[in-house]
Amino acid sequence: MPGKFDGRTAIVTGASRGIGFAIAERLVAEGARVVITARKKEALEEAVARLGGPEVALAVAGKADDTAHQAEAAGQAVERFGSLDMLVNNAGVNPWYGPMVELDLDVARKVVEVNCIAALSWVQHAHRAWMGEHGGAVVNVASHSAIAPAPGVGFYGASKAMLVAMTRLLAVELGPRIRVNAVAPAVVKTKFAAALYEGREEQLAAAYPLKRLGEPDDIGGAVAFLLSADASLLTGHLLVVDGGVTLAGATA
Repeated sequence: MPGKFDGRTAIVTGASRGIGFAIAERLVAEGARVVITARKKEALEEAVARLGGPEVALAVAGKADDTAHQAEAAGQAVERFGSLDMLVNNAGVNPWYGPMVELDLDVARKVVEVNCIAALSWVQHAHRAWMGEHGGAVVNVASHSAIAPAPGVGFYGASKAMLVAMTRLLAVELGPRIRVNAVAPAVVKTKFAAALYEGREEQLAAAYPLKRLGEPDDIGGAVAFLLSADASLLTGHLLVVDGGVTLAGATA
């Protein structure tokens, strides 16, 4: 059976582990070739092996907000695999937990730089390298905290709210050739979110109508849907993947 993404190439940022890796894994399973990025070369090389090797995956190490790194990844996608049809902006940072009134402003600037400005720059590079002429699809990984204030990670949520607004504007600007959507996960069981659930997973999950936290594969499936032809009439859409916790009025 042919895959949904046969002959198509994706860049997935922040993909050495967690949600990013699960997204890359799902895309490869559906026939795509992937360029995965993260800071640590060794972790990326291990991820490439787990994805099936160099025939389907290429690692490009670098910082998500480094424009030279972004250009290199976009260029290598086209050079190595012949196209750049999909972009998943998954890389993000959240170096602060606490009230915003105590947040160091240099830390705040870094959060915006990585979570918002870098995401825009990745879209610009993908547009120049391939999508502007050939079309494509973009998915930005936002957060449930972008729509439901979450004490302790409030500025992270604010940055993700900006990413959602950017998603909608880009959808208007880049249509009809390029679709731009976003997903908003609640707590997903990854190393990145460990501080939010470790030691209290059962208590936290009790607030979710589905009575469980997210797994990386849950987000991988949602992103694959938004990138696929099944979502061909969706652009500027925020897909909330939260186990129903927003309906329950909880904040995490």
